[in-house]
Amino acid sequence: MIRKTSLSRPSWVVAVCLLVVCTPATADWPQFQGVNRDGRSLERGISRTWPEKGPRVLWSARLGPGFASPAVVDGEVYVLDRIDDKKDVLRCLDLKTGRELWTYAYDAPGRTGQNGSRGTPTVDADHVYAVGMLGNMTCVDRKTHELVWQKHLLKEFNAQMSSWGVAQNPVLYRDRVIVAPQGPDAFVVAFDRKTGAEVWRSEGLGRLGFCSPAVVTLGGVEQVVMIAASVGTDEEVKSPGKVAGLSLEDGTVLWTYEGWSCSIPITFPMQLPGDRLFVTGGYGAGSVMLKVTRDGDAFAVRELFRLDMKECGSQIHQPILHEDHLYLNSNSNEREDGLLCVTLDGKVLWRTSDTDGLPTFERGNLLFADGLIISLHGKRGTLHLVEPSPDGYKELAKAKLFSGSKMWAPMALSRGKLLVRNQKELKCVDLRNP
Repeated sequence: MIRKTSLSRPSWVVAVCLLVVCTPATADWPQFQGVNRDGRSLERGISRTWPEKGPRVLWSARLGPGFASPAVVDGEVYVLDRIDDKKDVLRCLDLKTGRELWTYAYDAPGRTGQNGSRGTPTVDADHVYAVGMLGNMTCVDRKTHELVWQKHLLKEFNAQMSSWGVAQNPVLYRDRVIVAPQGPDAFVVAFDRKTGAEVWRSEGLGRLGFCSPAVVTLGGVEQVVMIAASVGTDEEVKSPGKVAGLSLEDGTVLWTYEGWSCSIPITFPMQLPGDRLFVTGGYGAGSVMLKVTRDGDAFAVRELFRLDMKECGSQIHQPILHEDHLYLNSNSNEREDGLLCVTLDGKVLWRTSDTDGLPTFERGNLLFADGLIISLHGKRGTLHLVEPSPDGYKELAKAKLFSGSKMWAPMALSRGKLLVRNQKELKCVDLRNP
């Protein structure tokens, strides 16, 4: 069943203020983790102070339960919603007002643990690509609001449904859109953006997890990196996890590393200068820094350092890189160590859990903009404005934004407007003129 409305798209708006002129390249948040998929916004002009009651909430929109974050392109907000365990709904909202411009819905009955939508839509000039909780992948036309093509990642690639459903954030590369069905003979697959025709598939790499593919450059070669889950417990690992680099041309495996294992990988490997990858996870996995080098057609992987779960491990959210330091919420089922600052040679400089009264953030999200970290407490619903520093935690402002629980969805920032959600609604918060 399809339900859609036919309202015209708003024209381009170039936002101009005293501090910044936003161009489309700097203002949009077109996919999971932003323009460069690194959690960093290119915007300027974020206020460093908030009123006592917190920054202005410009609008709010009701949503079903879930963890899907929005994407923003051309002043349009795209979020994948889920209704009554029966339908996935792609919603398009106006960034200025929150008014719903159009929707595209399809039947997808079923439940999983932690029910609700999962993936962030990926948006280009013409299409929106989104993956639902049960493995439905759709490509929808932004102008006609109609389906262009669709896939079922589990059924078509013989992938096994996990107890927590499917969590995939498609990544674009040239004329292709890449996702990870994580099937036995198709761990990562590339489709033609316009037609949905399969371009290539990789071999099986291991058990299904919740990591999305990432496009990186290592040894001078652009490639996809992906993580396969381990099988077994910390005490008895029956099959180790795997970090792998895949060719963007045909999906062949370029290299693999089996020295780091996570039973439920969620974060994707983070590219750092010097052909390095920072890999982190919860469930006892901890973190590892890898260096990938190339000699001709051969790749080699070397472990630079390792931090166990007691030192550093982010269960859900990506780290932030700022001035040669990593900032991440080292929180998981086992531990709640709060926001950490880690050097690129593996030294933990500070963690908020070491000081009474500082927030630990539970499994809330964080992003970076204009020299500042914006972080949401996943259990308390407080929004925090933090100045990153290797010298210690420096909070500039905080405000109560939500009540509830499981406020784990990633956030998005566009034109000074922060989009943040809980299990019931999406809020738009003005961070330029709070």
